[in-house]
Amino acid sequence: MLTVRLSPELEARLNKLAKRTGRPKAYYAKKAIAEFLDEQEDYLIAVSRLEDQLPSISLDKVVKRLGLER
Repeated sequence: MLTVRLSPELEARLNKLAKRTGRPKAYYAKKAIAEFLDEQEDYLIAVSRLEDQLPSISLDKVVKRLGLER
C-alpha cells in the first residue's frame, strides 16, 4: 500500500483524466510509476556501463541482434 500526496494542480489533472476516460486514478498512478521505474532502471544500466568503461554497442548491431531490421 502506498499513499501519495499530490499538489492540487496534479490532483485536478488526474481527476480530469480519470473522469474523461472512465478509468480509476490508481490505473494512471500505477502506469506512471511503472514507466518511471523502467526509465530509471535503464538509466542506471547506462551509467554503470559508462563507469565500467564497457564498449558501446552501435544502433545497427542492436537492431540486428533484436531482429528489428527494416
